[in-house]
Amino acid sequence: MFCAPRDRSRSHHPADRPLTEARAHHPDLSRLRGWKAMKAEADLPEGRWDEERRWALRMGLTGADSIDDKSIPTFARGELPHYAGINTFLKAPYAEDVLEVANYDATVLGIPFDGGTTYRPGTRFGPQGVRKISALYTPYNYEMAVDLREQMTMCDAGDVFTIPANIEKSFDQISRAVSHVFSSGSLPIMIGGDHSIGFPCVRGIAECTSKKIGIVHFDRHADIQEKDLDERMHTTPWFHATNMPNVPAKNLVQIGIGGWQVPREAVKVARDRETNIITMGDMEKMGIDKTAEMALEMAWDGVDMVYMSFDIDSIDCGFVPGTGWPEPGGFLPREALALASKVAAEGICGMELVEVSPPYDTSDITALMGTRVIVDVLGSLVASGKMGAHKRHIDKPVTIPHGQFEGKRWSNAT
Repeated sequence: MFCAPRDRSRSHHPADRPLTEARAHHPDLSRLRGWKAMKAEADLPEGRWDEERRWALRMGLTGADSIDDKSIPTFARGELPHYAGINTFLKAPYAEDVLEVANYDATVLGIPFDGGTTYRPGTRFGPQGVRKISALYTPYNYEMAVDLREQMTMCDAGDVFTIPANIEKSFDQISRAVSHVFSSGSLPIMIGGDHSIGFPCVRGIAECTSKKIGIVHFDRHADIQEKDLDERMHTTPWFHATNMPNVPAKNLVQIGIGGWQVPREAVKVARDRETNIITMGDMEKMGIDKTAEMALEMAWDGVDMVYMSFDIDSIDCGFVPGTGWPEPGGFLPREALALASKVAAEGICGMELVEVSPPYDTSDITALMGTRVIVDVLGSLVASGKMGAHKRHIDKPVTIPHGQFEGKRWSNAT
């Protein structure tokens, strides 16, 4: 069969392009974030990583003669290996003596309380779940060009002793613990627990300062009604938090609210107190940058500090099944991380991560997402130079007495 010759003047096939035609397969790499991050890593210090390896050998004994890598100890200590060890958050030092939290820029404390849950319990295991999967991470983030171990200090103070059958006594314990950490100058990072802990956490900070506090709250639910089932449950924290004189309701900004789980009682309170609600639809239309800009403007208007409350159920339940009130239509993980990082970049006085419920989780993915939110917030604080910015506002620090004890517990040492 005879075929007509191809009209190469109209062809778009690569083989038909003239050999002299200029090609530009690759962009200017120097404009890519990946290239800049690669270069930035060279400027990060490494002293604390070296220090940790020397500490591991001191605490865990030197490794067997057959081990070529002489930084590996006999007993697992510190970050490595990720599958071993007794987990604190991100394998950070355990401040068994809570008076030591003053030596750290940030302090993680677990709040294992789900007595405010109105549907699926299990968030009392949230701190354990988040700590467990946090062992998967290193302190370094490539895109941020931040190494938390090298650029800040952090400890894990363990869990608050909550009272399972008593909401108000648990609230008192939580406020007392948070006020101790905040008064020390360390940034309190709380892992819940259900969202009822939002009120006592903010109360713990508010009583240590005469300055005003705004709140940025990520959630699918408004959580601002006065009571639920006749108690101050996880649907009520912001009603009571904004009753405090230095936590104005006009500076409460709630991002992601919507769906079929927002009680009308909460809407009435939000309207009466003139709080600020940005729905998921609003965020989609405005975009991440504009949403963050608007939230920050409203939260910071006339106040001195901003507190961040992040409910894991603000993220679409397809990504975070392990939560007490799953709701479709929430943030995509990248959206949530970007928004939280942008809010943190202006500085925060404390943060809570709530509603991770390991009994309902799958392959730890909800706990992992919670971990990622926390470390991204910390990374943003470091990158923006805002870590520790809250300290200047601590003008009413509290002092909490401690008991007397000498020696070591459960030990033959004298």
